[in-house]
Amino acid sequence: MLMMHTPADTSAGIESWSPEDVKAHIEFQHAFDAELRAAGEMVFNEGLTFPDQARIVRAGQAGAPVVTDGPFPEAKEFLIGFWIVDVDSAERAYAIAAHASAAPGAGGAPLNIPIEVRPIVGAPSADA
Repeated sequence: MLMMHTPADTSAGIESWSPEDVKAHIEFQHAFDAELRAAGEMVFNEGLTFPDQARIVRAGQAGAPVVTDGPFPEAKEFLIGFWIVDVDSAERAYAIAAHASAAPGAGGAPLNIPIEVRPIVGAPSADA
């Protein structure tokens, strides 16, 4: 799983970019996703909303949901999107992450946005 993080301070983020820069960024993402699909490596991907729309849910009495604002406002970064890819090696996952990190930002400069790469464990075996 490749997880894209963005700084919590979004003042210089995509909302402040020119329409041309936003278009270039989105076109990059579409082309990147198409490359992964063509290579047979894309399993699933999605972008996420900003944290102001996130909620923390815990089980309350009788399992009823208790919903609070979240995530933690003191976080310096937050998850903004992810890809689940099926690759043969960690090195390939790292190469994909580096390509995603270089998505164009304001003025076309590479964002060099942090991409966390984490293997998915999967379900425990039935023999466990």
